[in-house]
Amino acid sequence: MIQFKGTSIEENEILTQLKKNRKLRQLFNDVLHQRIINQVAEGKEITVTEEEIQAEADRIRYENRLFRASDTFAWLAEQLITAEDWEAGIHDRILFTKLAQSLFDQEVRKYFTEHRLDFDQVVLYRLVVPYEKLAQEICYQIQENEISFYEAAHIYDVDLTRRYHCGYEGKIYRWSLSANLSAIVFNTPPGQVIGPLTVEQASHLLLVEEFISAELNLELHEEILQRLMSEWLSTELSYMLNN
Repeated sequence: MIQFKGTSIEENEILTQLKKNRKLRQLFNDVLHQRIINQVAEGKEITVTEEEIQAEADRIRYENRLFRASDTFAWLAEQLITAEDWEAGIHDRILFTKLAQSLFDQEVRKYFTEHRLDFDQVVLYRLVVPYEKLAQEICYQIQENEISFYEAAHIYDVDLTRRYHCGYEGKIYRWSLSANLSAIVFNTPPGQVIGPLTVEQASHLLLVEEFISAELNLELHEEILQRLMSEWLSTELSYMLNN
């Protein structure tokens, strides 16, 4: 039984909710992934020290402005976990990273070289409205300088968050776009409105602000490392389940 602020939930209720929302399989996979990580790390004699756990815990506390012990315990209570649960989670994340580095750190540059174009980025703005006719009218107004793309997104976009950010989608990797959309976006000059395009029964206008050529910096190195590790875990899990 789990209790929070005077309300109790039975474990079987949690299991039922996971099943109903089709999340049990992901939890099942996560458990087996951790089992694989533990077994391989043990074979490679990779361990996590108390000092490493403490350093990461201190970083998280600072990031969340948990400067007093009472603040930390209150924060943990909100997460419905104990200090031991938290430290166990930190241990597993550090072990994941150390094993990933052991297995694939030397493969990152090769992977980047082979997939360099996939890591090109675009600073992209998007405006989504329900009807193509409205999208065409907005596009015309933008072309005639009656309104800017950003103003139009702030007024018309169906998504409140994107409206608040004037259509800003962020830095988007080429690989995260569909092949057709990627071809259009990466062959359109910055500042030129793309669309209207029909995507999932809505009309989209896009605006490229900037192209960013891929560079293997520390952030991308870690991202590729995570991708290689995740692909390896999926392969290992498939092998485990089929044998």
